[in-house]
Parts: sequence; structure tokens; C-alpha cells
Amino acid sequence: MSHPLKIFLIAGEASGDVLGGKLMTALNHAATQRGDEIIFDGIGGEHMIKAGLAKSRFAMRELSLIGIAEILPHLPRLLRRIKETTKHIQHQKPDILLTIDAPAFGLRVASKLGKTDHTLRVHFVAPQHWAWRPGRARALKHETDLMLALLPFEPEFFNQYGVACDYVGHPVIESYPQQPGDGEQFRRSHAIADPQKIIILLPGSRRNEFIRLVPQFTAALQLLAKNWPPHEPPPVVILPLAAASQNLYHHDPQWKNMLAALPWRVIALAADDEQAKWEAFAAAATKGAALAASGTVTLELALAGLPSVIAYRVSWLTFMLFKLLARIPHVGLANIIAGREIMPEYLQSRCRPDLLAAALAPLLQDSAARQSQTDGLRKVAAALQGEACEKTKPSQRAAAKILAAWQQRQTQKNQ
Repeated sequence: MSHPLKIFLIAGEASGDVLGGKLMTALNHAATQRGDEIIFDGIGGEHMIKAGLAKSRFAMRELSLIGIAEILPHLPRLLRRIKETTKHIQHQKPDILLTIDAPAFGLRVASKLGKTDHTLRVHFVAPQHWAWRPGRARALKHETDLMLALLPFEPEFFNQYGVACDYVGHPVIESYPQQPGDGEQFRRSHAIADPQKIIILLPGSRRNEFIRLVPQFTAALQLLAKNWPPHEPPPVVILPLAAASQNLYHHDPQWKNMLAALPWRVIALAADDEQAKWEAFAAAATKGAALAASGTVTLELALAGLPSVIAYRVSWLTFMLFKLLARIPHVGLANIIAGREIMPEYLQSRCRPDLLAAALAPLLQDSAARQSQTDGLRKVAAALQGEACEKTKPSQRAAAKILAAWQQRQTQKNQ
């Protein structure tokens, strides 16, 4: 390589930052083996900065929005950021533009940039157009030169619309420890008695998710407490925090007070303490359950074999649009992979404390519902871990495909 490979990355939320950090590490490793050097620029969070992004061009949290109604108030600023970012890329002419999830921003930048000879446009994490708005996939062939998919059925879907799409596997298997979490160690470390049940609360990684779901989760546990068997010791509530919710939890009295209203002892886990999270999952998998926002975390829960209830709320407008355009019966990724509802889903108007409490209660006991879900989760975990049987991780496969696509572009230019 005559000059360092310049890669401009765009990640728009916490999960994309984690994916970006792993992918950057894999790209650096692959480039080093080839005797090459990579210079990273772009927009990301702490994981990407640790992996080599010198500085994010603006705070990633500006892009951590979901839903039409949630985005509209911020639209002028987002449009300005799209224009600024596109101009910067046009001026710098990076070798690769790598957009990670958050298609509302990243793919708009890629679209405005257009197809060029000097910049390869790669999008990591295929948009879920197979779930809703399938016709939207037609536009992707003008917005990206290569799509990297996390789910095995996605390439076939996107290929039919003329989109170059390769399957690399789901990165969640990289976050799953080679050795399952030590649930007994977690109990000892946090003084949780053996008979006590553990309830894991996962109200989302985005600020607006946390704000919408914490009141419902708190009220649901208050209802559970009213009907808790008097002969059983009180459960312990574990709250693994994401970066956005950690800030609210520690610095916003409103949300700290609301969580303080939970009826039982609460243990908050730091956002960067992955080991403690997996240990907590392992402890709850034997005696406990989880109440979680819909998202990638449902796959983590499946890998841990932790019975769970899925809940989610968005604005009324966003939900109505989703209902109008949706093409799938489930939203939880674990349920989508299973092809049926393993984890019960309570969305929008059904995301109510009474329904959540009623769904969670049998999962905290030795019940048929718990056994049935445990069996289903085992099959989902087996499907996910089947991807890990290959010697390379999803981030390594993604890095290899990106570098191969760039090399192919260079070869075509030189012919």
C-alpha cells in the first residue's frame, strides 16, 4: 500500500459504537498482517475511540434517536450534520466510508456522497427492510457498495433488489464469554442468598427508551411485590446500565428517585462491566428472569438461557407507521430467529405494568411457562453459536470482506 488506508466511520448509538470498536480492532489486525496502516476518522463513542478513532467529529448521542416522532424535533440539526459530514468526506476523500447501523443518518450521508471511484461505501448491519418497508431496499443499491448482514437470511433478501450483501454472522456471539458467567460468584460478591430470586431489568440503551420504560418496569415490580409469596425471601433487582442510562441514573434525581421506588434491593451495574453483566445473567438463569427492552439484548439473554419478557414503547405515530408497514409477527430478535414467540412481547398499549407483572410472575417460579421458554432459548442459542464454530469471529469476517472489497476496487481501477 503506497499510503495509509483512510477509513471514515459513522456510528449513531451505543450498540453501533460497540460494533465499531470490534470492527476497527479486526481491521487494524488484518491490515497489520498485510503490512498496511489504517487511519480512522469519523463519528463514534468510547469503544471506537479506544480502538483508534482519534476524536469523534461530534457527539454520537446526537444521532441516538429512534422513531419518526422522536426524530422530527431534531430534524434541522440532523440535516445540518448530514450536510457537514458529507462535505467533510467529499473534501477528505477517504478510501472507505463505513456506516454502522443507524441508517437514517449513515445511509443518507452515503447517498449524498454518491458512487465514487475513490471511496468505497460499506454499510455494516443491514436495515431490517425484510421486517417492514421491503420496497425501501431498492434504494440501497444507490446508497451503498457493500452491505454486511448479521442474519443468515438477509443476503438473499437484499440480493433480489440488486444490493451486494454478504453475511458475516451476529457480533453478539463475540460478547458472549468463552466461559459462561459464574452465577454463584455473582451471588457471593453481592451478598445474594441462594434462595433469593434475581430479576434483571434492561430498559434499553437509548435515553428515550430508558425514559419510556422505567416507569412501566417500576410499576410492574411494585405489583409483583404486592402478590409476592410471604414464605419466599424477597428477590434482588439487577440493573445493568448502558452509557446513556448510567448518566441518568447517577445525575438525574427524577430517574434515580423512580428507581429508588422499586420494592426490593437494587444493584446497578456499571455500563462497562461486561463480566458482571454476564455473571448476573447466569445467576438469574437458574433462579430468576429478565424484563427487557426489545433489541440485541434479547439475543444475549437467549445465549445465557435466561427466561425473559420483552417490552417496548415508541411514540404513537412511530408505532402506527410500523403497524401499517410491518411484515413480521414479532419484534424480538430471539423470536424472529426462532420463528415463533418464545419470549412474550408486550408492545405499545400492551406495555402495561399489570400485563408485564403477570407475564413475569410464572417465569420466576418452577412453571411450565419457564420450562417451555428455557427449551426454546436453548434452540436459539444453538443457532447463534453455530455461527461461532468457524475459526473467525463476525468482526474478523467483516474486516476481511471490507478489505477484500477495497482491494477489488483498486484492481478494477488499475485495469
